[in-house]
Amino acid sequence: MNIYEDYLSDTLGELRKLKKLAERAIDQVSDEQLFLTIDPESNSIAVIVRHIAGNMRSRWTDFLTSDGEKPDRNRDGEFIISQETTRTEVMSWWEGGWELLFSALTPLRPDDFTRTITIRGEPHTIVQAINRQLVHYASHIGQVVFLAKHLKSSEWKTLSVPKKR
Repeated sequence: MNIYEDYLSDTLGELRKLKKLAERAIDQVSDEQLFLTIDPESNSIAVIVRHIAGNMRSRWTDFLTSDGEKPDRNRDGEFIISQETTRTEVMSWWEGGWELLFSALTPLRPDDFTRTITIRGEPHTIVQAINRQLVHYASHIGQVVFLAKHLKSSEWKTLSVPKKR
């Protein structure tokens, strides 16, 4: 393997871990809790998922050939959830976003890493673009885990090593 293949393999592994971490947290909350906000300025887990999925659709669709901020993206709309929205719909957004991400990244080859792409018109190397998104998703998945843990309180089942063990 070369450094590009090592980087891509490691990054894909970390992204899979983040996806699973969020899913394990989401699985613990009720349908009602999925849509709850803890204060008027907060986002629900469902809204965070919708935002991540919208970002993924924009960034990973035609990843190597078009700007990562698609002209049809309605970012502000990602923060609005209708009362008719279901868990199934939320998880469909989630899966669709991850499918786009893995479909864009998995086939990358070492020579792809010499390319420059744009996000909002700003040039990025492939490594910069991937790292930008990895950090973005990790921060939002941290929010999902925090919210789920807060909402479950004493019923929370830890996702890592329990305290004092």
